[in-house]
Amino acid sequence: MPVIALIEHDGITVKKSSYELVSYAARWAAQSGDHAIAVVLGSLSDHGELASHGAAKIVHIADSALDHVDPRQYVSALRAVMQEHGAEHVVLAHSSTGKSISGILTVASDAALIHGINALPADGVFRRGAYSGKALAYYRPEAGPLVITLMGNSVPAEKQDAAGEVINMSPDLPAAQLTRVEVKKVDGDIPLPEASKVVSAGRGMKDPDNWGIIEELAAELQAATACSRPVADTGWRPHHEHVGQTGVAIRPNLYIAIGISGAIQHLAGVNNSKTIVVINKDPEAPFFKAADYGVVGDLFDVVPSLTQAIKDYRQS
Repeated sequence: MPVIALIEHDGITVKKSSYELVSYAARWAAQSGDHAIAVVLGSLSDHGELASHGAAKIVHIADSALDHVDPRQYVSALRAVMQEHGAEHVVLAHSSTGKSISGILTVASDAALIHGINALPADGVFRRGAYSGKALAYYRPEAGPLVITLMGNSVPAEKQDAAGEVINMSPDLPAAQLTRVEVKKVDGDIPLPEASKVVSAGRGMKDPDNWGIIEELAAELQAATACSRPVADTGWRPHHEHVGQTGVAIRPNLYIAIGISGAIQHLAGVNNSKTIVVINKDPEAPFFKAADYGVVGDLFDVVPSLTQAIKDYRQS
């Protein structure tokens, strides 16, 4: 049966994580000789590169009621697509949207649910991280519908051209259960959960006025910026930049931790990063035990030198 991927977007562009979802759905469906269906809910003028990432069909329900997430309406829309196209399996992003609707969709579909998948299934076995990334758990679901959430930046969004047939649907939707009081959008060019490179800093920065060197390094690397919890709690940086067990969990290709000691709560949110670089003047900082590369030195000397070295390399 076909596999559905729910596309997340901001009304203008498709999120990077959704291209990963479509690619994953197409490769999963291909294991049984089937295809992927990308489902777009709400207003979106351009479907982007969904077809070139493996979407054989793009089902668009353009009802403006779906411009903002209401779990009841989203599940109703997805169920309509599943029934119309004979699909049982659904892939959602492991995001606030995916997590808010996955349980309801699972119950409505009489399906099994696996959260936080980080690899393609092999012989019907799905893999996810456990114990804050310190272990791996494997699941072999019984036959029947399956809903999964996919961790961002865990399976690359591979190009795989498909038909990309656009199908418009207008199912009846239930009344909304949520009332929007205010909408706040996070500033920044690169959303932290989708960033492939992240430059993060902690209390070692000493003062919020010193954050310019972090932003300069991030700009040179085309990376997102992040921070430790104490920095966010003191108001040096906005809370949406806080990464860790009580903040945003990320898994970028590159994570640079500057002036962060490496408390276990912080490590729990970043230890799935593919490469971790630590810059700290304390050689006994716990973070060095988790680092792939470490620099012992004063960050106010190391970071500007690193930024300049990157600039020189690019210009050479």
